[in-house]
Amino acid sequence: MLSVSHPPHRPPLDALTVGALALAVAAVSSSAPLVAFAAAPALAIAFWRNVLSLAVLGPVSLTRRRAEFRALTVGAGRREGLYCVLSGVALAAHFATWMPSAQLTSVAAATALGATQPVWQGLIARWQGRRLPAAVWAGIAVAVLGAALATGADFSVSGRAFTGDLLAVAGGMFAAVYTAFGERARASISTTTYTTICYGVCAAILLVVCLAGGVRLHGYDGATWLAILGLVAGAQLLGHSMFNYALHRVSATTVSVLILLEAPGAALIGWVWLGQLPRTLALPGLGLLLAGVAVVILGGARAGRRTEPVPVPADPAPLTD
Repeated sequence: MLSVSHPPHRPPLDALTVGALALAVAAVSSSAPLVAFAAAPALAIAFWRNVLSLAVLGPVSLTRRRAEFRALTVGAGRREGLYCVLSGVALAAHFATWMPSAQLTSVAAATALGATQPVWQGLIARWQGRRLPAAVWAGIAVAVLGAALATGADFSVSGRAFTGDLLAVAGGMFAAVYTAFGERARASISTTTYTTICYGVCAAILLVVCLAGGVRLHGYDGATWLAILGLVAGAQLLGHSMFNYALHRVSATTVSVLILLEAPGAALIGWVWLGQLPRTLALPGLGLLLAGVAVVILGGARAGRRTEPVPVPADPAPLTD
């Protein structure tokens, strides 16, 4: 499905998109510390952050975008609607693989292996027929290496840890698929319509998984519910949704690399809030990560300037379109 058609050329990057990306990075950085703080199963947290986000976005999109929803059920609009649904399936698969991986292997190893998302994103782009510049591939390699050093990956050889490592890799792959489908959907669909469908499908799948696996979905203390609400407001609505908004002007590969900046952000929050001091190797790792991100952005910008853009209708503002 990812190779059906080439994504359209994007409008030039503007200040609003840059701000949305900066806000998204800051917001998703709160995810790991809040998950660590919350006394609830990881899959239950994933379910609640999606279903509560749906409760916020649903009334807005159904009120203001009813015509767009109807258009997704007829004619050519069905393909865009399918992209939204498949993106939700991939997001659920990401949550269902990566979150349990952190309980089977070390958090450091799970984070480092999940950081392979940009590699998968680059391979998906290549499969779609888009050639990434050598500088972008070099930046991806440097960024992933930096993420591994920054998180202090310590891969174990036990059977349990090996299973966790495989799940973490799968989580990174599904995250790339989620972003790739989102890139296709956002070419012609507004942010709120796309995220409403995507989060709704994801929440429905996670509900089935939680019920089938006997995952407890209620009975948490007040602090845990506050942490979940923090995840909804931060990592989900201001994180995932802002990245989805930016996909209209920024490639999925660039977004995947920018997501790696979650590592230093989470480390800073963990240090200030939870008292978790960064390891010594984290500092050069973070330096490599930032250098890799810069190389990818600059390499992608040069490649974009070599292509004549075709105007595509844009959202007037994040989340409220």
